[in-house]
Amino acid sequence: MGTNYRIDGLQYANWSKKVFMQMRKGNVDAVHVTIAYHENFRETVLNIEQWNRWFEQYADLIVHAKSAREISQARDNQKTAIIFGFQNPSPIEDDIGLLEIVHALGARFMQLTYNNQSLLATGCYESEDTGITRMGREVIKEMNRLGLVIDMSHSADRSTLDAIEVSERPVVISHANPKFWQPALRNKSNDVLRAIADCDGMLGFSIYPHHLKGGSDCSLQSFCEMIADTAELMGIDHLGLGTDLCQDQPDSIVEWMRMGRWTKAMDYGEGSASAAGFPAMPSWFHDNRDFGNIEQGLKKVGFIETEINAIMGNNWFRFFRDNFTSTD
Repeated sequence: MGTNYRIDGLQYANWSKKVFMQMRKGNVDAVHVTIAYHENFRETVLNIEQWNRWFEQYADLIVHAKSAREISQARDNQKTAIIFGFQNPSPIEDDIGLLEIVHALGARFMQLTYNNQSLLATGCYESEDTGITRMGREVIKEMNRLGLVIDMSHSADRSTLDAIEVSERPVVISHANPKFWQPALRNKSNDVLRAIADCDGMLGFSIYPHHLKGGSDCSLQSFCEMIADTAELMGIDHLGLGTDLCQDQPDSIVEWMRMGRWTKAMDYGEGSASAAGFPAMPSWFHDNRDFGNIEQGLKKVGFIETEINAIMGNNWFRFFRDNFTSTD
């Protein structure tokens, strides 16, 4: 039997020794972490500096990974590999040359939008979706060349389908769920999910309560049945987890995520004014020690061991191996 991986396709926790120790207790081999929401290039570099300090301070727990080989090495050394990603193209500002710089600094994922219209594409909260822009087409081409993965988690449908058509490499939705299960703005239509599968991309299932049927009260069985239904639509090879875990974050962070510097007004996203701030996580997933609950839930709804291993991380690892490489 080959090596099995436990990989999370997206987290934005309030990073600390406690969180890193929980990653190890949960046998989490790799995590794609958000290092920019609305930050410009220089601010993103400051975030990387902070991560470098954590890599030095907690070298027994975490290590920066830029390749699948480094993820394997981290697993062999009983450490969690940290993969950098952006939830917005703001770190490249309006300069396509910065893509090569951020890639050299370790970025391996970049969303083309975060809810709003960007210079590259349309976000899922806009009323009109005009698709991929002129700059967006050029950025996709350069991302393809570098091995910087295109993430459309917060993008509108036409822009997502355009990106899949323009890109010569697979596109991902690192953290979202199917709209047929929960009709949140951020969740994805069947057309988008089929297109992600057809381009050999990946969907990471989100446990962020606003993306769940029943919100914080969503049951593990309902979540795992949703995964089974999505497997019927997309095929098992394109599915993973992208929990969107925002553990220990203060409410000021959710305001930064939603509002950045683009508005003075409170933007409640898909929450309500009476539920501002972070919603409570479901009872079966509080932190990185709870991935075993998902494994058990998948088993109960009928997945076999190889399928469970694929969803829990093997699919993400294969995707990293094939797509973190340049085309040069």
